[in-house]
Amino acid sequence: MDQLKALTREQLENLIIDFAKRWLAHDGLWFQSVERSLGMGEAIKHDTEAWEKFTVIEAKRIMNFLGLEPGGGLQALEMALKFRLYAFINVQETVWVDEKNLVFRMTNCRVQYARNRKGLPDFPCKPAGLVEYANFATTLDPRIETRCIACPPDEHPQEFYCAWEFSLTE
Repeated sequence: MDQLKALTREQLENLIIDFAKRWLAHDGLWFQSVERSLGMGEAIKHDTEAWEKFTVIEAKRIMNFLGLEPGGGLQALEMALKFRLYAFINVQETVWVDEKNLVFRMTNCRVQYARNRKGLPDFPCKPAGLVEYANFATTLDPRIETRCIACPPDEHPQEFYCAWEFSLTE
């Protein structure tokens, strides 16, 4: 860890962003390899299975890092969403509907933006997103229910690629 102590704050911030980009590159290369071998349907199936487990690991590690206890409600979820790997390379926002409902929107997704730039259709990430966001939220608080507002291949407005509503139930 001595190599980290020698870095400036700016270098550390850039390193965090670079780590997130490296992770996303590996995720994309893994997916493309499975897609080439087994087809898109199988690749999405395996991607969904991976996200089902990874999102719980990520949530627990973020909770530990931030000192969040399970059952922290939507406030804890909102804070934790800011520390996901995606948060360092995508543009996202949260909007409070009321005290029991929070909407999360991915307003600029690195994967979707790259595909759109190449003239490709949106990547159909909804199957993975359904387990990813629901499992992330319930790891933080089992009372949180997740509803997909829109996620590719769904049609979505220009303002976001995907949106999810989190509701706190009693």
